[in-house]
Amino acid sequence: MKLCRTTSSKPDFAGKSGCVVTIGAFDGIHRGHQAILQRLKRESEKLDCPAYVMCFEPTPGEFFSNENPPARLTRFRERFQTLASLGIDGMFCPRFDDAMRALSPEEFVSKLLVDKLAAKHVVVGDDFKFAARAAGTIDYLRKAGERFGFGVTEVPAIQQGAERVSSTAIRRALVDGDMRKVSAMLGRDYSMSGHVVYGNQLGRTLGFPTANIPVMRMSSPVQGIFAVRVHGLREGVLDAVANVGTRPTVTGSGKTILEVFIFDFDRDIYGKFLEVKFIARLRDELKFPDLESMTVQIHRDADQARELLENTH
Repeated sequence: MKLCRTTSSKPDFAGKSGCVVTIGAFDGIHRGHQAILQRLKRESEKLDCPAYVMCFEPTPGEFFSNENPPARLTRFRERFQTLASLGIDGMFCPRFDDAMRALSPEEFVSKLLVDKLAAKHVVVGDDFKFAARAAGTIDYLRKAGERFGFGVTEVPAIQQGAERVSSTAIRRALVDGDMRKVSAMLGRDYSMSGHVVYGNQLGRTLGFPTANIPVMRMSSPVQGIFAVRVHGLREGVLDAVANVGTRPTVTGSGKTILEVFIFDFDRDIYGKFLEVKFIARLRDELKFPDLESMTVQIHRDADQARELLENTH
């Protein structure tokens, strides 16, 4: 999948004259996003041109709420890889800054959709708004399409029971520890991924050597202890217990990290890229009075995770 990160150059359409494009944060790439992407692919095949996703870094939500940003479900690499796996041809992801936020609806369409992307068709969700003060509406986009020669398709929301599938709803379910609801809305288990880095080796001295993975988000969508499955190693899919948190008993640094204890496993995997899928939430992260009481609880967590994962294979 091709990637263009700047407005100073045009995306490479591999000899085609333009693209079909959808616009949004696509955080999580949940079932609602997947419906939009499926329609995007159909329109690209119909018009014989590439299917592109337009998004921004940082996300507008992060830009406008820098002090308390919304928890990101998928970091940039995860989003890129998921889009590629769904057959999307390219991502146009310029920086969201003061100049971008100030674009009027007319400037957004003319400078980005027309000049940069040469859009032949635009596919959006039914709640789509764009440009300064979210003044751009789907009706405005349709009128602009008539002027500039591109079509517009509006894709209705996907419902999960009585609730609209959305990134916000998934964040709430993650906070509640409702992993079944999260999986139902995503269409897959929630996961985090990253390279294993060196830690302080404390887990090894306690009998629980962990693979430490930086969260790589301004704000983590999950906190606590989880039963998980680890993908990416030659041994195949492995059961594990994981902690996502700040390790208040041993550091108190305030930096969130993903620590994974893989059951019955003892191999050096520093630098390996792992995907950790969250199956069930066990409890909140706690601050213990000493390492001994923390170790006792880790044993309990590991036993609970083993039993739960054995029953869900």
